[in-house]
Amino acid sequence: TDLAARGIDVPEIKFIIHYELPHREQEFTHRNGRTARMNSEGTAYVLTRKNADMPEYMPELEIAQLAGGKELKPSEWCTLFITGGKKDKISKGDIAGLFIKQAGLEPYEVGHIEIKLDCTFVSIHRSQLTVALSKTNNTRVKKKKIRVSEA
Repeated sequence: TDLAARGIDVPEIKFIIHYELPHREQEFTHRNGRTARMNSEGTAYVLTRKNADMPEYMPELEIAQLAGGKELKPSEWCTLFITGGKKDKISKGDIAGLFIKQAGLEPYEVGHIEIKLDCTFVSIHRSQLTVALSKTNNTRVKKKKIRVSEA
C-alpha cells in the first residue's frame, strides 16, 4: 500500500507485488523501494491482464509466462443475495427454513449463511439454483418482502 511505501522500514522484503498500480510514478518508486533497504536486493512484480493499458511512467517490462496453468472447474456452489438482514430481524434459521421448507432443498444443499445489516448471502448447491430462485424470489420472511438473486 502507499502507507507502507513511506516511512515504515521492514527489513528483508524480497518481493513487491503490484496487483493495482498507483496513479503517480513517485508512489510506484516508493513502493518498489521497500525491496532495496539497507543494501539488500529485491524484485517488483506487476500483475496485469493481457494487453492492459499501462501508465506512462511504467518502464518496459519483462513478461513472464506462468507454467502449468489449469482451468478451474466451476464451483458446485453458488451464492445468492437476499434483500433483508439483521435490521429486519432475519436470522440464519429463517433463511435455512426459507430454502429447506419453501424451496424444497435438502439441508445439505444449503451452505454458509451470512447475515449483514440490510442484506443476506447464502450459498446453495448450484444444481438447485433455478428452483431456489423461482420459489424464494418475491416472497416474505418475517413480514418482510424479499428479493433473491444470484450474487
